[in-house]
Amino acid sequence: MNLKSQRRMAAQILGVGENRIKMNTERVEDIADSITRSSVRAAIGYGAILVKPKKGISRGRTRARNAQKKAGRRRGPGSRKGGKNARTPTKRAWIQKIRPMRARLAELRDTKKLDSHTYRKVYLWAKGGMYKNVPHMITQMKAQGILKEGD
Repeated sequence: MNLKSQRRMAAQILGVGENRIKMNTERVEDIADSITRSSVRAAIGYGAILVKPKKGISRGRTRARNAQKKAGRRRGPGSRKGGKNARTPTKRAWIQKIRPMRARLAELRDTKKLDSHTYRKVYLWAKGGMYKNVPHMITQMKAQGILKEGD
């Protein structure tokens, strides 16, 4: 039995695609008799013609990928777009490096472990890029005799 026109009308009436129209196999004769839009509406009303639910997109793969990323995977050179300085701008890297050094220097000055003259000298060295991080700065200061071993 060809129910193509009924399927098309039902899809148009319900505002869905033809593939989402499901016809009750026990009511095929009733559906075949429905040749007008109003009779198709009636068939929809008494459940001879139904709409299949929308198919969703599974999030399973996305969840698995996010779990991998959280564990530190998928970060190799093949996954990267942009250069080194695009991912972490040079300015941001500098800020993250210099702020702790300056904070530590200010702390040493405020606790009188550095006098203002020495503080200014080391501050300018830090600004000039002489130290790569706070521990490096402290070891260099101890090596030069600016700080004592206990400080």
